[in-house]
Amino acid sequence: MVSLVASFAALVTPIPLFNTYRAEDGFTNADIALAVVANSVGTIAALLVLGQLSNHLGRRRAAIASLGLLVLGCLLLLNVHDIGTLLAARLLMGVAVGLASSSLTSYIVDAAPSRPTWLASVASSQGPMLGLSVGAIASGALVQFGPWPRHLIYLVAAALLVLSAVLIVISPETAHPTPGAWRSLVPRVRVPARVRHLLPVAAAVFVATWTTGAFFQAFMPALVEDQLHTHSSLILGLVFAAYMAPSVLGAPLGGRFTSAAAQRTGMLIFLAGWIGIIAAVDVGALALFVAATIVAGAGQGIAISAATRGLLYGSALADRAPIFSAIYLLCYVGAAILSFISGQLSNTFSLPQIALGYGTLALVATVITVLAARNPHIDPTGNSRLGE
Repeated sequence: MVSLVASFAALVTPIPLFNTYRAEDGFTNADIALAVVANSVGTIAALLVLGQLSNHLGRRRAAIASLGLLVLGCLLLLNVHDIGTLLAARLLMGVAVGLASSSLTSYIVDAAPSRPTWLASVASSQGPMLGLSVGAIASGALVQFGPWPRHLIYLVAAALLVLSAVLIVISPETAHPTPGAWRSLVPRVRVPARVRHLLPVAAAVFVATWTTGAFFQAFMPALVEDQLHTHSSLILGLVFAAYMAPSVLGAPLGGRFTSAAAQRTGMLIFLAGWIGIIAAVDVGALALFVAATIVAGAGQGIAISAATRGLLYGSALADRAPIFSAIYLLCYVGAAILSFISGQLSNTFSLPQIALGYGTLALVATVITVLAARNPHIDPTGNSRLGE
């Protein structure tokens, strides 16, 4: 769990520096959106090619490889003065997080206790959210108050990743190496037939919520500075964390309900948050923006963990890495496509108009979820570890 949190914390370290890059290096909003796309493309490639590698090499080896790639990405970010360096670093870190998304999340599920039944899905789905929150706040604070504002946060992140690798080395292996590693590199995504009927609604949940996260990465720094009139790097980190952190708190609440009911509830709360975000941008109210962001974050936590719980229903050890690959593939493909489109549109439309477009996506996803959410087919033997 520590390694998963550290991985996603490292991923968001550049966010409080995006306005610095805009002011000092001439980056545009479209450039920043392209960096988000590069990160997503790297993750997608890793999920397609490396998503099952931990089943064959073992969870530890795959996890250590992902942490090593993240360290290299942090070192590249130490010298960002042109868009090419930023894109290369974000692409490399995307590959690393893609590998971590399948290997570390599967590691957590393998090692989780059988009770409570929702613990594995909540820990695996919300570990990234916790890491994103911690990383955003820490980087914002170090950029604003620490020495070497363009460098210190990357050095700290690299040190934490090395420590995480040491912890992985001394942890027990849960998936012993098996033959077929090279064959596993052939791109394939597999979701067990018993939960395949859950994919359309799960896709709506994952795409809407993760695309909102991409929106906060790409446009929130400029939006907070230009529309909400604050130049604080710490405020940027706190605003981003205001979306991610409540997800961690909201997720266990969803575990009290069936996966379908929790998805409906979570998405309705998520939509209410988006309505507040759009209103706050319209009137330029930072306090309302933060409050609405917290509401949206809590809703996404309930919805994401419930959708993950449904797809994990009755999963065997060998199923988990492919399932998580499918989950993150849905998340990152949606985020990449919409970030690219919105980045190009940012040259024509204002940031409030871009926000309205994302709010419309939240509305569509909520309608789909409310109308079509279903529970997993119940196993009559009652032997499922991760069932309802």
